[in-house]
Amino acid sequence: MGISRNEALDCFRSDDLIGIGMEADAVRRKLHPEGVVTYTLDGKASYSAADGEPSNPTFPTIYDNIVKVVGETVAMGGTGIILQGEVTPELTLPWFEALLRRTKDRFPAVWLHCLSANEILTIAEHSGLTLHDTIARLRDAGLDSIPGNDAGILDDAVQFRDSRMRWKSQDWLAVHRTAHSLGIQTTATMTFGSGETFEHRVNHLQSLRQLQNETGGFTSFTPSTSSARSSTAQGFEEATAVEYLKTLAISRMYLDNVDNIQSNMETQGLKVLQVSLRFGANDAGSVLLAEGANAATEEQVRQVIRDADFKPSQRDTLYQMMFLN
Repeated sequence: MGISRNEALDCFRSDDLIGIGMEADAVRRKLHPEGVVTYTLDGKASYSAADGEPSNPTFPTIYDNIVKVVGETVAMGGTGIILQGEVTPELTLPWFEALLRRTKDRFPAVWLHCLSANEILTIAEHSGLTLHDTIARLRDAGLDSIPGNDAGILDDAVQFRDSRMRWKSQDWLAVHRTAHSLGIQTTATMTFGSGETFEHRVNHLQSLRQLQNETGGFTSFTPSTSSARSSTAQGFEEATAVEYLKTLAISRMYLDNVDNIQSNMETQGLKVLQVSLRFGANDAGSVLLAEGANAATEEQVRQVIRDADFKPSQRDTLYQMMFLN
């Protein structure tokens, strides 16, 4: 049984960072006593126009771009691809079915972790279909699982300030609930640091815990911070590493029914990743997605994991297979 709502709020207000981290680490040890920290080699491709391309590139152009990215990912040992972009009225459900089917035919062993809730809701709206029928058709075309990286904060008092989301929190949850009912597993996230309150964060965690109790369909949860640019644009200070570690630890203690808590190397980098492994995280995310100052090689990530006294292991998207490397 995870900590209660009031206990989570008390932790957010507490200055005892080390104590909170130790409690989260105890939960991690209970769920993952083997002392392994996993990571994945997933690539990311977009079906939207790239810089320098026409605003409405042809299907062959988009497909060729995706084939190039997937091929490079596979060459680096990658096992999955995250496919996302902007859904325009021209991109119909049959268009996405063709894209998924052709990509799967070309790369049958690659796991397609594709299309956020926001994208799927828009596809369903443009198609005049139910969520169930839309997701079922995408699944039959090759969609393997759905990323939850567009959740923001699942509290509509906060969400209206987020230009990335035109849908309500219940809409996001409905996509994942429907996917779970169709046998599709998904991931969950929380992006914090844009002026939300501790209560908003706990509301988010509570919504995820309730849905997980209902369906068991979330494979992992990843907290991440708003970008410095986004926070500054909204008049907020960027969340600190200390705030990140505390939020991650509280998430581990609250979401006792989600097996895996992922540290966000893309936003936090290697140093915070290493500390986070003692604050409840058991997964380092995808090595290939970190860019800029936080970019790292697979061996650098493995060494950071070893230095924290864990055994590194590459995994697949759904944590169902570990690779010996």
